[in-house]
Amino acid sequence: MADTTTDIDRKWMSHALDLAEQGAGYVSPNPMVGCVIISTEGQKIGQGFHERHGEAHAEKKALDDIADKSSLEGATVYVTLEPCAHHGNTPPCCELLAEQPIDRVVVAMEDPTPKVAGKGITHLRDHDITVDVGLMQEEAEDLNEFFLYHQSLNRPFITLKIAQTLDGYTAAPDGSSEWISGPQSRALVHRWRSQYDAVMVGRNTARLDNPRLTVRHVEGRQPRRIVIDGPLELSEDLNLFSDQYEEKTIVLTHNRQKYENEADPMLDMLQSDYFHGETLLVDEKDGHTDLRQAFRQLGQLPLTSVLVEAGQQLSSALLHEQLVDKVECFIAPKMLGGGTKSIINLDINRMSEIMEFHDLEWKQVGNDLLFRGYL
Repeated sequence: MADTTTDIDRKWMSHALDLAEQGAGYVSPNPMVGCVIISTEGQKIGQGFHERHGEAHAEKKALDDIADKSSLEGATVYVTLEPCAHHGNTPPCCELLAEQPIDRVVVAMEDPTPKVAGKGITHLRDHDITVDVGLMQEEAEDLNEFFLYHQSLNRPFITLKIAQTLDGYTAAPDGSSEWISGPQSRALVHRWRSQYDAVMVGRNTARLDNPRLTVRHVEGRQPRRIVIDGPLELSEDLNLFSDQYEEKTIVLTHNRQKYENEADPMLDMLQSDYFHGETLLVDEKDGHTDLRQAFRQLGQLPLTSVLVEAGQQLSSALLHEQLVDKVECFIAPKMLGGGTKSIINLDINRMSEIMEFHDLEWKQVGNDLLFRGYL
C-alpha cells in the first residue's frame, strides 16, 4: 500500500507522541497513548492522553476536549496506538471513534494485545473511515518498549543502572560510595524511578546503604520497591520496611523453611498488620534466589519494567544470567585506583564471547558521561 501520509501528518503524530509520554509510569501496565484531532481546516480541535491506569483512554480524552462537536465533521484523528477493540475499564475506543463523523484515522502502530491486534483498525475501516497505519512506528515502539516487551515475554523489561568512576569502581576500599555521580545524574535517576514500575536492589545494598528507592528530586509517581533477600535476614528497621511507602515494598526470598516458619521474627514482621508490602517465595538456584523465576513472578503481578540499582554481586549475576535488557552507566570524571569493581565474574574467557551492545548512545549529564546500550 502506498504511503499517503504527509509532513503535516508527521507534525501532528509527533505532538501525539509528546502527549503520550506524559503518562509515563502512571498508566502501567497499560501502554502510553496520545491522541490529537484536527479539523478539515487543519486546526487542532482536541487532544488528550491516557493519564492514569483505569481512567479514560486518549481518544475519549481528545473527544471530550472538543467544545464544538460539529467541528468533527471530516476531521482527522492521530493516535499513537491502535484504538482498543474490547470492553475493559473503559468502552472500546474504536467504537467511540466510529460513531463520530470523522473521515480519517492515522495510527502509529498496531496494538499487539490479543484482544485488539488489528480489530480496532478493521472496525474503523468497516465504518468507511480511512485508516493509515505505521506513521512514526519506530518512535511509538520506543515509547512503549516496556509494554511491548512484557506483552511478548511475560516478564519485566530490565534496566541495569551503574554509576562508576573512570577506572570502573563503584565504591572505595572502605565501602563508601556517596557520591560517585553528580547531582544532575542523580536527578535523572529519580526521573527514571518515576517511569519504571519498580526499582530493585540486592540484600547487601539494602543492608549497607539502607536506601529508600523513592522519587524525591523530581515530580512523579512512586515506584514499587523490590529487595532480594534470599536468606530472609534483613533488619525490619530498614527504610524499605518502615517508611511511608512500605506498602510498595516487595521482598523476594528463596528460604522456604523460614518463609513457612510462623515463629520467625522477620517473617512475623512481613506478615503482620504493620507491614503492608508483599513477600514472594521463589526457588533456590546454586545457593541463590532463582532470578529467572523471580522475574517471571514479578511479570505476573504485573510489573512491566524494573530499574535495577544494585551492587556488584546482583549486577554481575543479572548480566551472567543474560537477564539485562538495557544498561544505563554513568561514568564520573573521577578515579579511585581500588575498591569495588562494578562488574565481575561474567565467565568470559575470550574475545569471541565478549558482551556487545547495540543501539548505543553517549551523552553528557552534568560532569558525568552517560552510556546507554541494549543487550
